[in-house]
Amino acid sequence: MELTWGIAAIWLGLALLASLLSIRFKMSVALVEILVGIVAGNVALLLDHYRVFGLHWELKPNEWIAFLAGFGSILLTFMAGAEIEPALLRKHFKATFSIGLAGFVGPFIGATLYAHFVSAWDWNASLICGIALSTTSVAVVYAVMVETGLNETELGKIILAACFINDLGTVVALGACFASYNWKLGVFALVAVVVLWISPKFVAWFLNRFSSHVSEPGVKFIFFVLFALGSLAALANSEAVLPAYLVGLGLAGVFARHRDTVRRLRTTVFALLTPFYFLNAGMKVYLPALWIGLGLVVVLLAVKMATKVVGIWPLTRLFGFGLREGNYTTLLMSTGLTFGTISALFGLNNHYINQYQYSILVTVVIGSAIVPTMIAQAWFRPEIEPTVEFTTEPSSTKT
Repeated sequence: MELTWGIAAIWLGLALLASLLSIRFKMSVALVEILVGIVAGNVALLLDHYRVFGLHWELKPNEWIAFLAGFGSILLTFMAGAEIEPALLRKHFKATFSIGLAGFVGPFIGATLYAHFVSAWDWNASLICGIALSTTSVAVVYAVMVETGLNETELGKIILAACFINDLGTVVALGACFASYNWKLGVFALVAVVVLWISPKFVAWFLNRFSSHVSEPGVKFIFFVLFALGSLAALANSEAVLPAYLVGLGLAGVFARHRDTVRRLRTTVFALLTPFYFLNAGMKVYLPALWIGLGLVVVLLAVKMATKVVGIWPLTRLFGFGLREGNYTTLLMSTGLTFGTISALFGLNNHYINQYQYSILVTVVIGSAIVPTMIAQAWFRPEIEPTVEFTTEPSSTKT
């Protein structure tokens, strides 16, 4: 028991350190948690190898840490879906759907083909590569939007909605490519459709009825739904993040009227659960393997960014974005973090990729969270007043 509390203290100490560093350097806390996990995991392996002080230093997660990390990924995915404004998706549907779809399809095809035909990865590993690099980072983009004030502009809202469409494609692809197509998948799909259909009205009633209780039955009910759908997804050899993302989107309108519940959920997710997920993801990166594959990291990052540019930039011009705004949008859509690491970790845990391939992919994902953001903020940050709006209708003239 003493060892268990000690392990918990180490992990939460690392989470606290990551939070302080993220505040100090104004970086995404998810990104810093991954970096702290990489450093801590590899230092621990080194100390364990040389038996420093004769102690066992390895920080491999035990069963309960793995559970908390998995729960964190599910809730993070759910919250990402719940933060989207349905009215915004409807208002700018053509622009957000087109840009988001292009942001998914280009990197998915490009990275998959490169991994298989050039790097000689097998098809399962190549598909994991394509899925992991097809993502965009809602967490990074949202942080940038808030920092710059662009979250109050039409441009910022369009970018955020397009990120949702992009990541929805990623989550669906992860489920579709690796599900077992049998009766279990049919049961899962049927139950998911029914839950998505009835959950908005029922959850709205449930929260209105019980939201004032200190025992938080509304939050517990949401956890119950996510666990139940996650178990069905696991039986179908799919990923629990898929129903979590869809349920989050389905309940977005409900949570728009229950902001206190959202804040309490966010506190639980970011204070306790996601640190275990991101630290765990970082600790699985093996630096010696990464050094061997450094050239591949650079190439895959270039493949991701190039395919994003080819797919997204022309659409920004088509929908009437200015040149500077189009470049900015394209670069932010080229970021990746949360769903990229979720996809890579899914591949590692299910033996579709090995430790070397996982280290490569997570490093590319981390690089994509940093490089495009730095370029966008340094050279293409728009100077737009919050009241400025885009028509987002296809235009034959450049603005």
